[in-house]
Amino acid sequence: MKRNQALRIAVAGVLCAVAVVGSMFSFPVFGSKCAPVQHMVNVICAVLLGPWYGLGTAFLASLLRNLLGLGSLLAFPGSMCGALLCGLVYAKFKKLVPTLAGEIFGTGVIGGLLAYPIAIGFMGVSAGNVAFYAYIVPFLISTVAGSLLAGALVYLLQHNGTLGQIQDRLK
Repeated sequence: MKRNQALRIAVAGVLCAVAVVGSMFSFPVFGSKCAPVQHMVNVICAVLLGPWYGLGTAFLASLLRNLLGLGSLLAFPGSMCGALLCGLVYAKFKKLVPTLAGEIFGTGVIGGLLAYPIAIGFMGVSAGNVAFYAYIVPFLISTVAGSLLAGALVYLLQHNGTLGQIQDRLK
């Protein structure tokens, strides 16, 4: 049991590193940095490790991205909401398409709405200069791109039997 827990933590650490390094491949959209690799990692964490490891990995990746100057405070609500929701969806249904939809809705809509008070309260954005839904579009662009990447990867792993083997090793 302890060996599997150590393996799960190691996999979460590697995925966190992938998210942090992948954030160097970000692009600006309406005042936020879009990092699709983070959303790809969220889906992979959901499928391999579950919602709580996914949430922890998203938090740690967001923290490291901010400490390294590779992200903004908006990384927290976007990545964490998406990671938790897609993890919960995968835990319940064990299907890829609803998991991708959970990531997209969690990050794009819930995370986008939660970014508004963070931008106003902590980033000095004036409430009059930005609508409460202003972060939904950039978050959706980022999460759809990352979810498509993850969907392709998970689909390939499912169809060649590798995904099941990895999941069995992590149980």
